[in-house]
Amino acid sequence: MTMIGVLGGMGPLATVDFMAKVISLTCAESDQQHVPMMVANLPQIPDRSRSILNGDEAPLPYLLKGIDLLNGNEVGLIAIPCNSSHHWYAQMCARSAAPVLHIAQTCVDAVPAGISRAAVLATRGALASGFYQQALAARDIEPVVPDDATQLGLDACIRDIKAGRLAEGSAALADVLDALAGSGVQAAIMGCTEIPVAAQQLGETRFTLIDSTLELARATVAYATERGWNRF
Repeated sequence: MTMIGVLGGMGPLATVDFMAKVISLTCAESDQQHVPMMVANLPQIPDRSRSILNGDEAPLPYLLKGIDLLNGNEVGLIAIPCNSSHHWYAQMCARSAAPVLHIAQTCVDAVPAGISRAAVLATRGALASGFYQQALAARDIEPVVPDDATQLGLDACIRDIKAGRLAEGSAALADVLDALAGSGVQAAIMGCTEIPVAAQQLGETRFTLIDSTLELARATVAYATERGWNRF
């Protein structure tokens, strides 16, 4: 049996959100028609954003141990529902026997045609790493990084969701989107997997939101079902 490997726990609620989206995206009428997953939920991995900003590699040994754990169980694909961890994407790919999806690439690929300016909503570490900005620029889309006041609100949103304060996180995100509404962006990438959890309680927004967790789940399901991993 070939399985999807999920390197998760960053954070745990975002990992559950990813798993739920994989399940909902899979066309199945019985348990046996779903894609098998092995989930390494490893919340003790050091803070990725903090390490990027500090210039240290503290999370990397833990990430590589997670890759080893999944590959030791012969998974056929690895998905990592944590954007900031993709700062170390090259090192994780080099360690892995299985292909590793890149969450930012799957997300940017989903930006609709005709979008010329997109906000990047992410941790400060992911923004400093720049992989979203590079992926957007490669599609001739101008990346818009929030100003410091708006980023402070986004930081609060991410902290609240990690702490289980869902209503507070959603309210903080609503304020962020209101602040961006006059900036001329046509879309916003939810480039931290806590942000889609906060967005679940929002109503209609004034511009398109691209869900990095959802797009990673779509790419994961497509890869697995094309290879028949859900055929019992």
